Amino acid sequence: MTGEFSEKVDIEVTVNGEPVEARVPAGRHLVDFLRLDLGLTGAHASCEHGVCGACTLRVDGEAVRGCLMLAAQADGADVWTIEGLTDQGACTDLQRAFVARNALQCGFCTPGMIVAANDLLNRGGIPTRAQIREHLSGNYCRCTGYEAIVDAVESVARARAQDGKGARAGEGAA
Repeated sequence: MTGEFSEKVDIEVTVNGEPVEARVPAGRHLVDFLRLDLGLTGAHASCEHGVCGACTLRVDGEAVRGCLMLAAQADGADVWTIEGLTDQGACTDLQRAFVARNALQCGFCTPGMIVAANDLLNRGGIPTRAQIREHLSGNYCRCTGYEAIVDAVESVARARAQDGKGARAGEGAA
């Protein structure tokens, strides 16, 4: 390991609404920091190239790939994981819809898929099926196919629009 990546850096980050101070290796990815240092294992490290979406998180109100962001880059940021969004009830409706529509099987992609879908729905309105597919195109599912996933997201979009639900915990703009 080169000298610049063997060094550790101090970070202060808010994770799921809780302040966290840590000393991390300069080259540690955000998803690895969350999983290894904080025990938040909902986001998965899979492709490590940002193409599968399994590591999708919310950082300062935006969906990001946790494998493409270093923990040091998150210094001062507001980070939400699937665990935090679930605890706040921010994605419960999506989770229920995924179960009801059989939009998951093995579950490996589900946390990233839910965070990405929530990101889209948090923008308001009712996206078209094409817009849902486009927004989720960076999240791979090798088990279910995508029709049930799109069905689940579409049903929640319609329900949220009917209920007039706005941004939820961990989802507002930073």
